[in-house]
Amino acid sequence: MGGVPLPRITIDDVRPRTPTGRYPAKAVVGEVIPVSADIFKDGHDGLAARVRWRPVDKETWQEAPLTDVGNDRWQGVIEATTLGAHEIVIDAWPDVYATWRHKLSAKLQAAQEVDVELEEGARFLEARAKKLTGDDKRVLTEAAIALRSGAPAPALAPEVGPLVAGPTKASDVTTSKPQPLWVDRERGLVGAWYEVFPRSEGGLRGLAERVPAIATMGFDVLYLPPIHPIGTTARKGRNNTLNPGASDPGSPWAIGSRDGGHDAIHPDLGTFTDFESLVAKVHESGMELALDYALQCSPDHPWVTEHPEWFHHRPDGSIAYAENPPKKYQDIYPINFWPAKEADRKALWDACKAILDLWISKGVRIFRVDNPHTKPMAFWEWVIPAVQADHPDVLFLAEAFTRPKVMAKLAEVGFSQSYTYFTWRTAKWELEEYMRELADGPKAEFMRPNFWPNTPDILSGPLRDGPPSAFRLRLLLAATLVPSYGVYRGYEFCENEPASDTNEEYLHSEKYELRRRPWDGSAPLQPFMTALNDVRRRHPALHRLRNLTLHGADNEDVMVFSKRSDDGSDVVLVVVNLDPFNTREATLSLDLGALGVPWTEPFDVCDELTGDRYGWWGPNPYVRLDPAVQPGHVFHVRTPGQV
Repeated sequence: MGGVPLPRITIDDVRPRTPTGRYPAKAVVGEVIPVSADIFKDGHDGLAARVRWRPVDKETWQEAPLTDVGNDRWQGVIEATTLGAHEIVIDAWPDVYATWRHKLSAKLQAAQEVDVELEEGARFLEARAKKLTGDDKRVLTEAAIALRSGAPAPALAPEVGPLVAGPTKASDVTTSKPQPLWVDRERGLVGAWYEVFPRSEGGLRGLAERVPAIATMGFDVLYLPPIHPIGTTARKGRNNTLNPGASDPGSPWAIGSRDGGHDAIHPDLGTFTDFESLVAKVHESGMELALDYALQCSPDHPWVTEHPEWFHHRPDGSIAYAENPPKKYQDIYPINFWPAKEADRKALWDACKAILDLWISKGVRIFRVDNPHTKPMAFWEWVIPAVQADHPDVLFLAEAFTRPKVMAKLAEVGFSQSYTYFTWRTAKWELEEYMRELADGPKAEFMRPNFWPNTPDILSGPLRDGPPSAFRLRLLLAATLVPSYGVYRGYEFCENEPASDTNEEYLHSEKYELRRRPWDGSAPLQPFMTALNDVRRRHPALHRLRNLTLHGADNEDVMVFSKRSDDGSDVVLVVVNLDPFNTREATLSLDLGALGVPWTEPFDVCDELTGDRYGWWGPNPYVRLDPAVQPGHVFHVRTPGQV
């Protein structure tokens, strides 16, 4: 046959990858990333394989071996050390030494003639010895001499294998198609977020005074809803009414007025100087500032008159407001990302990118993107790489409570993190099922979850009219199941009044009015929140997603899971009572292997929230959890040899 020769070795299903393979899988600097592939060939020859990886702008590759784990599946790990775009390839080749060793050993065991095999081995070792020096050369040379004298043992010794690893010649190697990998900084995977409305804190200057208190609670990211001018046309009043009072501030997501659009700051909040001072203070505190990126306009936004072609017009010439039935947003116009003329589309997309460029120049490196699923995938596929080409440290969080495949696609095309369905997963079976999907399934290779027990829009599940114990248990789950989680201010006060029996929004939502809460440390949940964030920072096991192990319990209201650090030195076991009203007891069924605990030895667990210590032996300890006292345990697991 003509054309390109077909490879002798098949390399299939290389991972990590995204569903289409068009977009990069994701990692963070320093994260140990599992790599795997199906590798096989015709015949009975042994194979060897390795993974190679590099930044796309570098010539030098790093490499690591792959191991056959059964059924022709090969696995290994890599660790990226720099930000940005990388590529991964798999190499496979016939393992001449392993094939020879197996053949010789089988014939020796069967008491068959091996003269030919001994000579083959001697020639192979001699050829390899020519490429080595020193003791390595000596070991192979002496093993070859021993083979010719009829003594195979030196050639079969364990130290010989590593000396003859690698392909015999370049033409023997089959290489997979490169797979893309995007490497973010650590914050792309790990972080505790805190959302606060600056206007309720006296503007940007007032919020700056609160930064030390927020940092003391242990948060990593301070997230602000839109800080831009707010329109007056169809402005919403308190509790989302259509008849605002003279002092009602309107929704921050109704962006744009005579004072400017997405490139301006609401005059009541302060100036760009105030904003830059806030960013500096946030950084000084050890946190980062995240800003809302909401691509929509109030009817008063300058774009509405300057660029009418960027909006959908009805037959009567009016612009329809945004809707997500049954929700109506009379104060917001959606943008038409596909104007009739290509020049208009390009101008719009460039203007949207210019918003990001502006705020990046002001020190913002994290954007929470409002409703990205209502904008074209093609836009995100373009704008995120365009921004990260110049600023690889910029991160994007997708606020997309939408259909599962749409949510996953947003992650695939470039979003660094994703809101999830955690808010609505409350039963043990659905939490475990969801965590298997997020942490064990293919999505874990490109979709990073960020768990939010509440948002300004969402008061759901056991939090609705719920007791403080409900807030504690949901916070405990969010903060330990995944590396990134967030709360909206008010959570630590256990605010629990829904707008109605059918509306999951808050009564007296801060979206439509100012909410001034005290900063005197009186919030009921603040000590628990602070302690939990401290535990997160101290335990690297909680900084990873794919290290989750689900354990058993004989009570369906008791959930048990563990996490183990990449090097195995840190193990955290979490036991949670999912019932906020009743004390629950359970006998656990622990996977001791996942905990790194021997079956034959006792081990120690220390509750990191209370300091209580317990000595356990075996996989079936007993627990009792009173939600009014403690929603769960966060155990540091230590074997007798650990301090």
